[in-house]
Amino acid sequence: MARKYFGTDGIRGLANGTKLTPELALKVGMAAGTKFVRGDHRNRVVIGKDTRRSGYMIEQALTAGFTAVGMDVYLLGPMPTPAVAMLTRSLRADLGVMISASHNPYDDNGIKLFRPDGYKLSDQIELEIEKLIDSDMTRYLAKGRDIGRAHRDEEARTRYIEYAKRTLPRNIDLSGLRVVLDCANGAAYKVAPIALWELGAEVFTIGAEPDGFNINYKVGSTAPEAVAAKVKEVRADIGIALDGDADRVIIVDEKGHVVDGDQFMAVIAESWLERQMLTGGGIVATVMSNLGLERHLTKLGLTLERTQVGDRYVLEAMRSKGFNVGGEQSGHIILSDFTTTGDGLVAALQLLAVLKQMDRPISEICARFEKVPQLLRSVKFKAGKPLEHKQVIQAIADGQALLGTAGRLVVRASGTEPVIRVMGEADDAMLVETVVGQIEAAIREVA
Repeated sequence: MARKYFGTDGIRGLANGTKLTPELALKVGMAAGTKFVRGDHRNRVVIGKDTRRSGYMIEQALTAGFTAVGMDVYLLGPMPTPAVAMLTRSLRADLGVMISASHNPYDDNGIKLFRPDGYKLSDQIELEIEKLIDSDMTRYLAKGRDIGRAHRDEEARTRYIEYAKRTLPRNIDLSGLRVVLDCANGAAYKVAPIALWELGAEVFTIGAEPDGFNINYKVGSTAPEAVAAKVKEVRADIGIALDGDADRVIIVDEKGHVVDGDQFMAVIAESWLERQMLTGGGIVATVMSNLGLERHLTKLGLTLERTQVGDRYVLEAMRSKGFNVGGEQSGHIILSDFTTTGDGLVAALQLLAVLKQMDRPISEICARFEKVPQLLRSVKFKAGKPLEHKQVIQAIADGQALLGTAGRLVVRASGTEPVIRVMGEADDAMLVETVVGQIEAAIREVA
């Protein structure tokens, strides 16, 4: 059944646009609160947000909705998405909420929901919440003393910093490392620099001056040029770029070259294999991960379990099949020994631990395999369903025929924006260019 409000990662859209309005946020608070009110205790929900100006508006609307159905609200302020997931468990909350549109521009926003155990909601529960949103919820309104109240949690930031620091191996600190940290003017602008500094690193911070409108603007994981330039300027050992809600991380080596999530996962997999920490006999990644990663893992006797795009699907496979390392090429790295979702800071700390242990340049550490030529194109469209058009279907079929068994082709609609992603890879770079170009052209023609 198609979902009306939820996408691949919660509810997302233009703030005060056609979907994401204070009215909807109010209804989400009432519906999700109704769904997760349980037992005879005072039910509680924790709410974090990134630094978008519209976060204030959505936060207050959600608070009204939750308190209206009898939930107490704990407001965390600017806080990474993984911190909200962790604090939902730590504070024994009945529900967790993150207000963020992740790597999107400032005028977008979103609502992500977490279960009491810190995991994202299933498709089924999201559907049940959608039904409540579209129903008459006045019968669920609390009365008198049962109406909820709101609190500001001033200790949440410290809780998360200490939690993140404890994920670093006990015999390791970061003294002697020069680290450039790009916080994307987003949710981690306070917690991440403090954590790295307290662990001993010399930290050069950029993207840590949010004004409500500059989140992800020419900084962060989607604009690694900023951290790369700073790495070269200060001659740092490594650059770390987070996205707006800090569940994603991109690494830049000491030469200013970007290290993608596939190489990152290869390093963690090998490190954890050597430390006898790796479970499941491999890792989980999406259909977008490079074929070179799969070949590399095979040589190590490990498997690569592929899922559809979306960190929630990676995590589902990890949980069902016993893996503890997974992620996406884009930088969502999930280490389930520590987290229930992608955590850019925690993942970066694991790489910094390897850097300290090996005492080699990060450019060498993160060159684990040779990437197979891969090309990704994003095609915007205004309306309709281009992937259902006969011309596009035929172009995709022709492309698959050209690649045969020597390559891979993935064509999908983004779950968070009106964009079609076209990815092709094969050892023959020119063939990949041809196939992707033909499909891109077909989509543009019908879109």
